[in-house]
Amino acid sequence: MPANMNRLSPILFVVSLTLVLATSCYSSSNLPTSLTSKLVPVYTYKVIHTYPHERDAFTQGLVFENGVLYESTGLYGRSSLREVELETGRILQIHDLSAQYFGEGITIYSDRIIQLTWQSQVGFVYDKQNFNLLREFNYATEGWGITNDEKRLIMSDGTSTLYFLDPKSLEENGRINVYDMGSPVSRLNELEYVNGEIYANVWQTDRIARIDPATGQVTGWIDLEGLLSPQDLVNQVDVLNGIAYDSKDGRLFVTGKLWPKLFDIELVLQQ
Repeated sequence: MPANMNRLSPILFVVSLTLVLATSCYSSSNLPTSLTSKLVPVYTYKVIHTYPHERDAFTQGLVFENGVLYESTGLYGRSSLREVELETGRILQIHDLSAQYFGEGITIYSDRIIQLTWQSQVGFVYDKQNFNLLREFNYATEGWGITNDEKRLIMSDGTSTLYFLDPKSLEENGRINVYDMGSPVSRLNELEYVNGEIYANVWQTDRIARIDPATGQVTGWIDLEGLLSPQDLVNQVDVLNGIAYDSKDGRLFVTGKLWPKLFDIELVLQQ
C-alpha cells in the first residue's frame, strides 16, 4: 500500500475503501458481456486423407458437391472456374475469366454457380452443368468470399463485415459485423456454411473463424498451423485459403493458394 495509507483516520480509511470497492463493482458490471465471458474454444486438426491439388491453382473459392470439387482461382490473366476430380485433382471442366477480372469466391445455389471478382465489383452466375454464363451482377464493395445458407447468399469483402444477399435479385438485404471478445475480426476471406455456422479464412493467417450468422460472434477458432509440411514449402506456395464441406459424409476439406495438396481434416478440440 502507499506509504501514507497508515496515516488515514479510521473513518477516512473506511470511506476510501468503500469508494474503491464501489468503483470496482461498477466497472465490472458495466463491461460488455463479450468481454467478461470465457475465451472461445480453439480447435486443431487431424488429417484424415490427403489429395493432390493443382499447383497453378491460386485458390480463391472452393465448394464440394456430388463427389466433385468446384474451384475458383485468381490472379489477373489466370483466373478461372473449375470442376475438379477430388481423388486425382484432375480438371474435368474449366471456364477462363477475361484477363480484366481477378476471380474470387464461389458458391453453389440450386443449379447455379455464383462467382465474385476482387475489385471489379462484378459477379457472374453460371449454369452449374456446363458453366455457361447466365448473368452478371454488381455489388458496392470488393468481392472476397461467398457461401449460402440455402436461404441467403453470404459475402465477405476483406473487412469485418459479412453481407447477406437475396439469391434471386442478388441485392443486399442485411449484414453483420464479426467480432471476437468485443473486437472486430477483419480480413475475412473464403467462406463456407457448415452446420449452422459460417467458417471464414482470415487472410494471411493459418486460422479459420467459426461465426454465428445471427450475431456475428466468433464461436470458435480452427488453428491449421503446420498443415503443409516443410517439404511442400520448398516450392512457391501462398496462404491458406479454401474451405469446402461435404454435408453428406461430414467431411471438411481445406487447401491454399498454389498448394500441391488438399486435405480432408477432422477437428480436434485443443485442451
